[in-house]
Formats: sequence, structure tokens, C-alpha cells
Amino acid sequence: MSEIINGKELAKSIRLKLKEEVNELKNANIRPKLAVIMVGNDKASKVYVKNKSKACEEIGIEYEEYLLPENTKMTELLELIEKLNNDVTIHGILVQSPLPEGLDANEAFRKISPKKDVDGFHPVNVGKLSLNQDCFVSCTPYGIIKMLETYNIPIEGAYAVIIGRSNIVGKPLAKCLLNKNATVTVCHSRTKNLKNITKQADILISAIGKPKFVTKEMVKEGATVIDVGINRMNDGKLIGDVDFENIKEKVSYITPVPGGVGPMTIAMLMHNVVKASKQH
Repeated sequence: MSEIINGKELAKSIRLKLKEEVNELKNANIRPKLAVIMVGNDKASKVYVKNKSKACEEIGIEYEEYLLPENTKMTELLELIEKLNNDVTIHGILVQSPLPEGLDANEAFRKISPKKDVDGFHPVNVGKLSLNQDCFVSCTPYGIIKMLETYNIPIEGAYAVIIGRSNIVGKPLAKCLLNKNATVTVCHSRTKNLKNITKQADILISAIGKPKFVTKEMVKEGATVIDVGINRMNDGKLIGDVDFENIKEKVSYITPVPGGVGPMTIAMLMHNVVKASKQH
């Protein structure tokens, strides 16, 4: 019988601890503050931004939102980031992606001060993660590591397979797992014999955004399966990359969608904002 990893409950306990830390910081006259920039009217982005503001409110982190029109120029976006970089009251800056066509998200991420890069996307933080140095770690990979550690799922010596090589999840997660002494394979759209690789994984993580892509035949008996995918179906229902119902009896641990990785991503963002305010 598999155990379902409850990301919602775990995130809740992390937020409670962070709330205590924020109260202590406020007693020391430090008021953690996050600035979020959103350009355009992407529906999914609006939901994510709303969830971030709710988490900040719950924990006691001050929150500023900058909603820019769809036709914002790159120079205007960079000027705003520079202004926030120089604002000593702001500890974390986040640019919500995707950005409208014509705007370069990577250029925006590079403009954010590495000390305020709570998303962990700046090349300095990416480089430090590769070197296993203290840095801001991308929130989704960080949340996955926390899940594995909390449930005492062995990482050291485990064979971990990641499906997806994005800069936001796949690549930084591979580095996180390597830093914890796992053996890591990253698979992607050009990978041959994918099923043969995934069937060997002690820890299988899917982050590709394809509904029910990972089937029972792709998973090893007793493995741990982490589902990063969030796919909204025509009926409005959210489902993951993993065929949850058919796989759950075969594995030792599995994350649900929703209620798995998603809440942990926001919890780790809050953790990074608190960390930034302490370092500041």
C-alpha cells in the first residue's frame, strides 16, 4: 500500500514556522517584504499571484504587486526591477512568468539582484547551486527535496529519474539531487527508450505538463513518484502528469495533484523571502 505525500499539510506546517520567524524579525525591526511584477493578463499567472499574496498575508510578509499592461516595453520592465533592487525595504523580487511576447524573461531574471532573487533564477544563484554553495534554490525543486526529506525517503545512493529539463524545475532539481548524492538521469522529448529508463528509477519525477503521461508500465514496483505537472482539463479539473489512480497501488510514495508539489512551491518561496530578509 502506497503512502500519499501530503504537500498541503507539509506546506501548512512550514508556513506556521515561518510565521514565528517573521514575528521574531519584526521584533528586531526587520519587516520581510516581497515585490511581485506581473505583465499582461495571463489567467494562470493571476491565480498563482493571488496564491502568493495570500501566503504572504498569512505569514505576515509585506507584499507589493506591480501589474503592468500587456504592451509594457522591456526597458520599462528593467527600470522597475532596478528601482526595486535599490529599495532597501524590499527583500525579494519576483517576475511572474510567462511574460507577453516580445519580452525576455531571462533578461528580466538577470536584472534582479541575486540577493533579492527569491525564485532562484539568476545565473549567480544557478551557478552557486551547481557548486553546492549556499544560494536561493528554485522553489519547486526545493519543495520536492523538502518532501523527500520529511517523509524520510532515501536520496543518497538512490537512482532518480527526472522527466523534463526546464530551467525552472528539471535542471535545478537534478543539481539538488546530485548535491544530496543521488544518481540522476534527466529525460526529455528526445530521450530514446524512455520507459526502460523510468522503470529503473527509485525516485521518478515528472515535470512536462502532459496529462497522465506516466503510466503504470513506466514505474518500478515500490518507487517514489513525484508529480510536478498541473494540467487543467476542459471540465476545469486539475490533473497531473502521472496516471495517479492506476499507479498508486504499485509505488511506495506518490504525490497527488492538486495538493502535492504546488503548495510546497509557494511555501519555499516564502522561506526564500524570509531568508533574504535575514541576510539583508
